[in-house]
Amino acid sequence: MLELDLQRATDSPAPDDAAFRRWCELALRQRSADSEMTIRLVDEAEGRELNNTYRHKDYATNVLSFPADVPDDLLDIPLLGDLVICVPVVEREANEQGKALEAHWAHLVIHGCLHLLGYDHIDDDEAEEMEALERELLAELGHPDPYADDDTDSINP
Repeated sequence: MLELDLQRATDSPAPDDAAFRRWCELALRQRSADSEMTIRLVDEAEGRELNNTYRHKDYATNVLSFPADVPDDLLDIPLLGDLVICVPVVEREANEQGKALEAHWAHLVIHGCLHLLGYDHIDDDEAEEMEALERELLAELGHPDPYADDDTDSINP
């Protein structure tokens, strides 16, 4: 079971709660344990501040993943971590990349959830594994390959 805390810290329009839950559950279905996570939707100012603080990059990025780093014996809760998604960046990227907004939202949520599960894209082999899983999950939703005709990594540049 997924316990999802969805925080809307911006007035910018975003998908409904059911869509976020559907995307998270799809990405986390390989996990047999219960899961708790937070998604915080932010504006560019908060997105920029968090990206600068935690990644030392002075701009707002699409999604930031904060996996929980709590020893199992300290807390008896299935805490995965937090995602912070900058709504204006998601909208701008979808428009610039010619992607359907819902497909881009689904991709970024799935991408962030996979980071919370320990997937990464630092080296080529890890990136290929993560991207293949993203493609598979998005195809189940009826969305196209997010990396088709993509010469650069648009996720957390």
